[in-house]
Amino acid sequence: MIYLDYNATTPIHPKVKEAMLPFLEEKFGNPSCSYALGKEAKRAVETARQQVANFINAQPEEIIFTSGGTESNNTVFKGVLWVLKEKGRHVITTQIEHPSVLNPALFMESLGFEVSLVPPNKDGLIEPEVIKRYLRGDTVLISVMHANNETGTIQPIAEISKIAKEYGIIFHTDAAQSLGKIEVNVEKLGVDLLTIAGHKLYAPKGIGGLYIRKGTPFSPFMHGAGQEIAKRAGTENIAYIVGLGKACEILREKLKGKENLHLAKLRDRLWKGIKDLEVVRFGHPEHCLPNTLFVGFKGLSGEKVLKAMPEICASTGAACHSGQVNLSHVLSAMGVAPELGKGAVRFSVGYPTTEEEVEKAIEIIKETIAKLKS
Repeated sequence: MIYLDYNATTPIHPKVKEAMLPFLEEKFGNPSCSYALGKEAKRAVETARQQVANFINAQPEEIIFTSGGTESNNTVFKGVLWVLKEKGRHVITTQIEHPSVLNPALFMESLGFEVSLVPPNKDGLIEPEVIKRYLRGDTVLISVMHANNETGTIQPIAEISKIAKEYGIIFHTDAAQSLGKIEVNVEKLGVDLLTIAGHKLYAPKGIGGLYIRKGTPFSPFMHGAGQEIAKRAGTENIAYIVGLGKACEILREKLKGKENLHLAKLRDRLWKGIKDLEVVRFGHPEHCLPNTLFVGFKGLSGEKVLKAMPEICASTGAACHSGQVNLSHVLSAMGVAPELGKGAVRFSVGYPTTEEEVEKAIEIIKETIAKLKS
């Protein structure tokens, strides 16, 4: 098996697993308890909070732990917007967001909010000037993902944040896909809220985080006791929190060492090996995650391509049912023609990916396309 779907999920890093194990066994204390076992768990949580904060250049008290990216995004829309409802009820987000942003945003419409969905350009880029055209006097929140999970296109978050600040609007970005692949610095980006998903950065599924800049209006989405700085109730998932902290520490060092350049090298080698197969590349050619290659095989179905090469794990951007092609909402928003979009396949490499795997994948893809074309 050649795993080329790191944008979908990542394996747990061995050092992450090693850090977690004691808290699944003998170090099982509740961090809310005052005896030694509880204090040890509390220290572990705060260490992880510092590791996550260091990863994005934040303060530890600006980090809360959640069950994952979906909860973090829901917290932004259902928690923050509720506090702001007297100030205004207009929200701006984009047509290419993850469903964990789009669906909470649309849910808020049932509570009296209005949502504007900004379209991308043909490269999947959200242009700051277009965002500006959607501003209203009652706009209270802008949410734009840092990098798209399908195309890998990196959005101009710093430029959009300047617009938000100019008009006094809270700004959120979902950084689930960008963390660990490129630098994510909340001060440089200028965001008020930022979503973290553990399983995208070699930590377990079921853990995530939310950065909340000091002073940002906020109401808890989860109500109960006073855990997580009284911002997210529920007994902490200690082992997974420790795992997320360790993963952030590991990836911070990888980015310092420019190991993400290796991801780009592998991605570019894969593209070079298959670009002569009547294939087009989706997304921005320059502002793109170093690990992501989203392509469309002309005249073929991405679904059939993947089924014909079961030894490669990758994702498709379209589904075919009863002869009908259903493009992903991202490709549709970019204006990709159905006859081209139906051949969409996303390949995404990770730090464990080897050059040998990429070379083998190129060989398999070439053989598969040749068979399907014939």
